[in-house]
Amino acid sequence: MQLGVWGFAGAFLGALALSAALTPLALRVALARGALDVPGEHKSHTSPVPYFGGLAIAAAFTLAVAVAAVIRPPVNVEEILVILGVALALSVLGLLDDLRGLGPLVRLLAQTGAGLAVWAVGAGTVFAPWPWLNLLITVVWIVGVTNAINLLDNMDGLSAGIAGIAAVAFFGIAAVNGQFLVAGLAAALAGCAFGFLRHNFHPAKIYMGDAGSMFLGFLLAVVGIRLRLVETPQVLSVFVPVLVLGVAILDTTLVTVDRIRYGHNPLRGGRDHVSHRLIAIGLPVRAAVALIYAAGISLGWLAALLSRLDLTSGLMLVGFVLAAGVFAFALLATVPVYENSRQRRRMMRLVDESDDGGAA
Repeated sequence: MQLGVWGFAGAFLGALALSAALTPLALRVALARGALDVPGEHKSHTSPVPYFGGLAIAAAFTLAVAVAAVIRPPVNVEEILVILGVALALSVLGLLDDLRGLGPLVRLLAQTGAGLAVWAVGAGTVFAPWPWLNLLITVVWIVGVTNAINLLDNMDGLSAGIAGIAAVAFFGIAAVNGQFLVAGLAAALAGCAFGFLRHNFHPAKIYMGDAGSMFLGFLLAVVGIRLRLVETPQVLSVFVPVLVLGVAILDTTLVTVDRIRYGHNPLRGGRDHVSHRLIAIGLPVRAAVALIYAAGISLGWLAALLSRLDLTSGLMLVGFVLAAGVFAFALLATVPVYENSRQRRRMMRLVDESDDGGAA
C-alpha cells in the first residue's frame, strides 16, 4: 500500500473524519439498546455511560483502509485481509465481553489465535534464528500488547490518546524506513483513535469498551511487529516498538506485579493503574492524562531516534530508557492504592470524576 504523502494524509484524515462522525451514531444506538457501562465495585465512574465507541473505531479504520486499497491496490492483499479480519473478529469478541462478560480465558484463547494468524500470514517477527522462537515471540507480543492497551482503558481519553500517539510514532518510523504498508495502517489507526478521542476525552460521552481497546491493541501490536528496520542494528530494532508502546507496557507490568505483591487477583480490575496513582498524589484528572500523553510522545521520539542510531549509541539510549522506566516503576509502586490511607481515600474521591469505564 504505497500511498505517498498525500495518500497517507488521506488515510489519516479519512479515518479521523469517519471516526468522529460515526461515534455519535454509535452513542445513539447504544442508548437506544441500553448498552451501558454501569458503575460497579471496581469501576470509577458514578453514572452509566454508553458503549459501542469501539464499533465506530473499527468501522472507521475498515472503511479508510478499504478506500486506500481501492485507490492504490496493495501487493500483499492476503496479509491485509487476514489482519483486518482478525482485528474485526476481536472487536466483535470484545463487544460480547462488554455486553455479557466472557471471562479472561476466552479472551486469552482468542488473542492467542490472533497471534497464530499473524504468524501464519507472514507478519510475525523474524529476528530469532529458530522459527519456533519467532512464533512464540509473535504470539506473546500480540497477546501482551492487546491486553496492555485494553488495561490502559481505565480513564477518560487515556487508551485512545496513547493509541493515537503510538500510531503516529509508528507511522513516522515506518515512512522514513520505507515500510509503506505499516505506515499506511498506522496513519489510518492514528486517525480513527484521534477521531474517537474527541468524544472520549474527560468528561467522556462514550466508551470504546473492549470492542475498541482490543481492536486498537491488536493492530498496534501488528504494526509494531511488522516493522522491518533493515538499516537499524537488529538488537536495537527489537526495542523500537517496545519504546513506542512503553507507557502501556509499564502500566500493565506495574499493576500485575503490585496485584500479585498485595495478594490481589491480577486478572481482576482495580483502581491501581498509573493514572489512578497520579491522581492519588494530587494531580487533577486531565493533568494526569496529559502527563501520560507526554510520556508517550517522549517515548515515541526516543524510539524514532533509536531507529537511526549506531549500535553503541543505541545501546546507551536503551540503557537510559530502561533505567528511567525502572525508576518510574519504583516511584509509582510507592503510591498507596491498596491500603486504607488518606491518599487512597482522596484517590477514590477524585477518580470518581474521571474514568473510562475503568477498571481493567
